[in-house]
This record gives sequence, C-alpha cells and structure tokens, in this order.
Amino acid sequence: MGDSRKRIAFFRPATDLATLLGPHSPLLGTLVRPQMNRPTQVSSLPPTVSGDAYTRRQFLIGAGAAFSGALTAQAHSAMLSGPSTSPLRGRFITHVSVVRVNQIEVTPTRSIGEDESPDNSPAHIRSRREAFARGCPNGRMTWAISWLALNDNRREYREARRLLASYHDKYGDEITFIPGGYFAPMYDTRANNRETIHKALGMISIMVGGKYRPQCLVAGFMDAENQRYLASDEGIHVCQGQIWSQHGIDNGDGDGGVCYPYYPSLEHYLKPAQGPADFIDCVCLDGWTCDFLTARRQGFEGGFNSRLGVGPIESVGNLGKEAGRREMLDTTALHFDNGHNLNGFGWVTGIWEVSIGHDEDLTWWLQTVQDRWPDTSVLTEGEFGLRWREHTPNNISLNYRFEERGTGAPGSEKGLEIKWYMNREFRLALLRNWTKNDTPMVIDFTRYDLPAQEPKSLQREWSLMNILNQKSTRLQDKPLPLTRLSADDQRRIFSRYPELKKLK
Repeated sequence: MGDSRKRIAFFRPATDLATLLGPHSPLLGTLVRPQMNRPTQVSSLPPTVSGDAYTRRQFLIGAGAAFSGALTAQAHSAMLSGPSTSPLRGRFITHVSVVRVNQIEVTPTRSIGEDESPDNSPAHIRSRREAFARGCPNGRMTWAISWLALNDNRREYREARRLLASYHDKYGDEITFIPGGYFAPMYDTRANNRETIHKALGMISIMVGGKYRPQCLVAGFMDAENQRYLASDEGIHVCQGQIWSQHGIDNGDGDGGVCYPYYPSLEHYLKPAQGPADFIDCVCLDGWTCDFLTARRQGFEGGFNSRLGVGPIESVGNLGKEAGRREMLDTTALHFDNGHNLNGFGWVTGIWEVSIGHDEDLTWWLQTVQDRWPDTSVLTEGEFGLRWREHTPNNISLNYRFEERGTGAPGSEKGLEIKWYMNREFRLALLRNWTKNDTPMVIDFTRYDLPAQEPKSLQREWSLMNILNQKSTRLQDKPLPLTRLSADDQRRIFSRYPELKKLK
C-alpha cells in the first residue's frame, strides 16, 4: 500500500503541466485554455438578480479560498474552546452532475461498468445545465468529472471540458474531480488514490484557468487519511466523502455515519472526530438524501429500493413520473419542514450523472422547491460545506434530529414512524407503528466514542457498526426496546435526550 503519510506537494504553476501529464500526453495540446485573468470561483459568483419571479430566493456566497485556509488553525484551536455560538440557519440544496466515460471507473486504468460516452456528449451536458437553470436561474451547481473524461482526447470530450470551464466563468459553477467511480477506497490503495486526486486537481486547475481551485472533492466514499490529505496538502476542506446508509447496492458498502455535515475522525471516515487528537479539518458530506424508512433496509430487501429519495433513478425511474416526483418532494419536506424546525437548517443533496437524463425532473423539482420554500439557497458543494464550517468549527455541538412518518411510497410504510438522533457520541434510531401507539424499538445504536478502524486491504465493506445497526445484517442486529440496552448506554442516551426516559 505504501506509506499513507507521505505527502505530495501542491501542483502550482502551469509550467509544471508536462511533468504532471507526461511530456507526450495528448492533453498538452488540448487541456490548457487561454488565460483570461479570470477571478477565482468565489469572486466570480454572480450577484443576486432582482426584478423577476425568483427574487424571493436569497443565495449565499461561499467563503473565499483565503478564508478557507485561514480558518484551518482556527478550527483546531476552537476544538478546545467549545461549540460555535452562531449555528447555521436556512434551507440548502446542493446538486452535483457527473461527467464520465465509463459507468464505474474504479481506477485510472480499470473500469467495470458500461461505456457511457454517447450519453456524456456536449449536448447532454448543455441539456443538464439548461434544465438546472430553468429550475433555478440564479443557482450554482457542482460538476464532477472523472479521470477518463479529463484525459479523453476525442473531440466530444475536449468540447465537454471547455463547456464545463465556461459554466464556471458564466455561472460560478464548481468544477471538481470524482475518483474511483464513487468507490476509490474499495478498489485502490490510499497512496494511489492520493496521487490520482493530486494529478486530477492539477488538470482541473489548468482546464478552468485563472488559478482556479475547487472548494470540494466529490468522491462517493473517501477514507479518512485522504480526507486529511485534502485539507492539509491540497487546501480543500470539503469532501463529499460518504453515501449515507448505502449497503448491499452497487460496488461499496458504508453504513454507520451521520447524514448531515461533520468533521471525520482520523480513525474512520464515518466516525465524527471526538477531539483535537483525531480531528480532520475537512467537512464530510453525504451524497444522496434518502427516505429514512426505505434507507433502513439492506439493499433491495423485501423488493424495496433502500436508496429511494430525491434521486431520479430510484424515484421517477422506478415508480413513474407522478409517484416518483411525489416521493422526491416528500423526502425534501422531511428536511425543509420538520427537519428545519428541529435542526435550525435543512439540507437536501443529490448526485445525478449526466448519462441518466431526467433533466425535466430536475427542472420540476427545483421549481417546486422554489415555490414551496422560497428562501432555499442552491449552492455548490464547496460553498455549502464552507458555510457550515464557518458556523461550526468542531463537532461539539452536533445534535441532528430527524422524524419521519412513512410517505406511502414502496418501503416507506405510512403506519411507521422513525426518529433519528445523531451527535458526536452516537447515533440512535427508534422505529414504531404510530397508528397503534406501539412502543418505539431501537433499530440502530452506533457509538462513536468506541475505537474504530478502517479496512487495511481492498474490500467493499467500509461500514461502521458496533452495538446495533439498522441493516440487520448481523445476528445481533435485532430491534429491541431502549430498556434492553445496557445500563451504561441508557445513561449515555438519557443524558443527551432526557425526554426519552418516558419510553422506559
């Protein structure tokens, strides 16, 4: 695997391009754009437009790159001084579109999916951006480009790269890299992934020009060591680094984490840092907002899709236009109505590959959200992560609450109610049939104060499971009342949530 602590120097001037790509790379003649003294992403953000139907939406401007670097030391010292006194407020959507060549590019030289190049054409990319603009004219989105799409010398991909760069210039969109087809830690070593990320970020800086640097990495799953590397060596403090609750679907498993932003621990990417000793100054974000009731399942258990939520494949693709769109909106409402009341802010996110289409569903969703929650801010991944980081310099104040009664979609039973409690020390899920006033049962209790360790070899299982896990994949994972937990665990839970004592 190599020395995981070895650091790679920043890629800096454009004169290093031949070294970065190799002296005979075809990209030397196709990747570099004319330098136009273009401002960086933050300074190029468009002002809020007034005088049209969307003037009610107030867009937040992400923290600048200089601020991002300056906050690093401040965040570490704040771990000792206590929680932030100014929590994040508002409603936020982040949308990521992926441009790639193969469906699953697990390493730079190995792909295990289908060739999707015809569905990643410039025409498809334009269609996606136009659909986003129709739904949210003043919004900004994140584009994640794969290794093969960065290096493909075909005319279509040269044009695709120019097109993405132009979207940064015109709209303030974020252009970043996606390693490993969402599954980099499952298929390649930490050292190899680190090198690939470093090279790709350099290519993107040259592709966009103007000393551009993305504010985040979109990764699907990303190990703790490489999230530390992003912050310390690459100056990037936001990583879409986990796919919350995913287990038994696609090419990697990673259940056990927190579905809203947190700082990961050096021990495990799904474990919130417990203090300064294990703190990684990189905000870890989820990739897809899912229905909590369907998400409790393993894979396609019972014939249901555990990934159902705002994603168009699982919603509209499987349920049809009417039912699928209704589930997209119901899942959004979980966070923008009661979730907003419980947490002070609500956040909904999704990654939509360009190749899957569903552009009309994206337009509809954004427009409908605008009409129902006009104060929603539609930001890039990096902007949102840095905004949360500005208000939350550590994990001390983490206390996320979510409550859902089934939407009626397949796997989200109307008679069931699930409540989630997520903080720095543990996550807890209670499930009951509210129509029968049943006693809530614990279906997940994951302690974060216990030691954790990531896999040392390549494998698909990257979950964090200890006391009890919602997926019920182990013999010990049987629902039980709170009173069946150990006395120590009950004290731990009741000290944070004394209202749960009445369930004893």
